Amino acid sequence: MIKKLMLMLLMAMIAFTAFAAAEEEAEKEEIVFRLNNGTEPESLDPALVSGYPEHQIYMGLFEGLVVADYESLQAAPGVAERWEVSPDGLTYTFYLRKDAAWSDGVAITAQTVKDSWLRFLNPETAAQYTYLMADEAMVAGASAYNSGEAGPEAVQIAALDDHTFQVTLDRSRPFFVDMLSHYAFAIHPLHAIKEFGDAWTRPDNIVVNGPFTLDVWIPQDRIELVPNPSYWDADAVQLDRVILYPIDDQNTALALFLDGQVDWIQDVAPVRLDEMKVHPDHHANAAFITYYYEFNNELEVFQDVRVRQALSMAIDRQELVTRVSRGDQFPAFGITPPLPGVYPAVVGFEEDFDKARELLAEAGYPNGEGFPVMSILYNTSEGHKAIAEYVQQKWNEELGITIEIENQEWGTYLDSRDNQDFAVARGGWGGDYVDPLTFVGLFSENSPFNHGKWMNDEFNRILQEAETMTGAARLARMAEAEEILVAEAGVMPFYYYITRNWIDTDVWGGWAPTIQDFHPLKTIYRK
Repeated sequence: MIKKLMLMLLMAMIAFTAFAAAEEEAEKEEIVFRLNNGTEPESLDPALVSGYPEHQIYMGLFEGLVVADYESLQAAPGVAERWEVSPDGLTYTFYLRKDAAWSDGVAITAQTVKDSWLRFLNPETAAQYTYLMADEAMVAGASAYNSGEAGPEAVQIAALDDHTFQVTLDRSRPFFVDMLSHYAFAIHPLHAIKEFGDAWTRPDNIVVNGPFTLDVWIPQDRIELVPNPSYWDADAVQLDRVILYPIDDQNTALALFLDGQVDWIQDVAPVRLDEMKVHPDHHANAAFITYYYEFNNELEVFQDVRVRQALSMAIDRQELVTRVSRGDQFPAFGITPPLPGVYPAVVGFEEDFDKARELLAEAGYPNGEGFPVMSILYNTSEGHKAIAEYVQQKWNEELGITIEIENQEWGTYLDSRDNQDFAVARGGWGGDYVDPLTFVGLFSENSPFNHGKWMNDEFNRILQEAETMTGAARLARMAEAEEILVAEAGVMPFYYYITRNWIDTDVWGGWAPTIQDFHPLKTIYRK
């Protein structure tokens, strides 16, 4: 009898212990990281995205041959565990991980990489960033295929075997491997795209290969990511859930941050900036990013260089950053942020209100008379609005012209710029890699990001010459091209950014300020 009672007691203790362990596991706090992504993403298809909000999500869902280190942003192994470069710097051979797979278990091979790059370059895909692969990375044959001059066989990429991918360039590119973390070089789940077509990015259909998978997507409300168990480095992922909010109102985002409902925000409205600069969670960093306006050169008024120059000269950039943006940014008279010891800031023009009025009069608009009423286009943001209002006022006071301002949500704004449906449009660019070409090349004759369609034969000639050079000589020629660009007001730069982020790094690790302001979600963890 005693033995029976002892056995029953032992079984009860085992059952209680198991129950307690299960209850403890159930009550374990889920580690959730919440951030404001700023706007609703244009797309989750890596071939079709073209902006920072989409890039942030991309870094969570997808992984290319390499990834960007969260501190240095230099290339670190991704799907490729290692790579080799030929002595002439033209051929790169990547060795893929044998355990690289999609979230549905389908293996990723070198042929997957090749087919993905060809899908991206296919003219029917209509990807915006093809110039990055074809013209800046100089993948041999990529431009010919993308332009329709040749078939896919012209592209010098090859799957040597299941785990060896090789690419040949037309010219040496010392920054090539660092470029590969960009979504222009993404690997696509072609089997899912074939099965679901345009619906492949819906939560029930999407297949990914990054550290997270898509769990929830409620448009205009939130996107939720959860760890991808099929990811090759799944053990390194320490967040249980990431929630991204598409909040374009900076005051709303700030209120949620201060209330503890959001863990990370970028930028605040100018009127709150002085207050938030001294917040203990504030992180400021010089950035490889420029804020600018573009003129639509398809409009007759902007085909006169004197008009563009007058408008560009009639803005006090120091006043703008001191009184309007109030972010301690650096006034810009070139398009490329300076790289100390490598590429100095280019000064292509000087602010001169008297000269601006003189140029406008020479162009046939003395004191603004007869100048057509047009608008400045910007995407929803209190900061963009404040700058547009400042420019509107300054042009009226100094030049006598009347300008309206027009706000559009992110997707509509992108469509308007892409279709040249604007007169003057806000622009901002963060370097895709650390080299002036990523900025100066935006305004080449073949660039899809030359939204204003500015053209200059001398600029294009010098830029092409620079592409055949190396070292300091190349950078000097690049600077000559940039001087022409800004002197002719092919673009109207305002300032070089200071990036501002608010995140409690005593609570969250694996996050660091960077000059490109990219922050992979994989490395973030709660301390």
